[in-house]
Amino acid sequence: MNWLRRLFLRKPALTLEQSLALAAYRSNAPIAGAMPLDKLRFVVADVETTGLNPFSDQLISIGAVEIVGGRIRLDTGFEVVFRQSQASANANILVHGIDGTTQLCGMEPAAATLQFLEYISNAPLVGFHSDFDRLMIDRAANRAIGFSPSNPWLDLAFLAPATMPDPERKLQLGFDEWMDRLGIVNQARHNALADALATAQVLQVVLASAISQGVTTLAGLIRLEQDQRWLRHH
Repeated sequence: MNWLRRLFLRKPALTLEQSLALAAYRSNAPIAGAMPLDKLRFVVADVETTGLNPFSDQLISIGAVEIVGGRIRLDTGFEVVFRQSQASANANILVHGIDGTTQLCGMEPAAATLQFLEYISNAPLVGFHSDFDRLMIDRAANRAIGFSPSNPWLDLAFLAPATMPDPERKLQLGFDEWMDRLGIVNQARHNALADALATAQVLQVVLASAISQGVTTLAGLIRLEQDQRWLRHH
């Protein structure tokens, strides 16, 4: 009966200003697959949540950093804390460091979601194990504004081993291992913005490696990631 419940589930009521903001996001034209990687704007996103179950835990914060033409923009980072109806458990707070008061006083979810949509525009989104980030953001967005981002997502957990020239790096390494291998320092691990910045540095290496190997367009990068997913699961 889940489909029936979804059919009659009322969409969230948005203000006129929020409806216009959503319409502005939806009017963005998709990025053409032929767009060169060295011209593209990517947005690297990371989330902090109440737990690790993307179907039942709640989104607490999003941190995001943009890369334009292969360069990280340090002056335009994005970070938002979503208002929670109740603060997460103390053990969870110890992981991400977002205290209970900050959670209870965060931004109203619809406004927070729309700010994120305005920031990302039509840019491809990138993460490490990005399926988790995507599911958490999609669930929160659907609940808050009745709509989820339509941007394509890329996963560095597949792209990093696919583009590194050293065969030893074609392993299923975790994010911290990739940071160690690439000499990336993250002074605030499990802070969404800091993790997004570290992930963006991994993306810089991936983009340079991909281009040097002849993968020069968004379509080519997406195909490379899909091929790596297929190989990983077969």
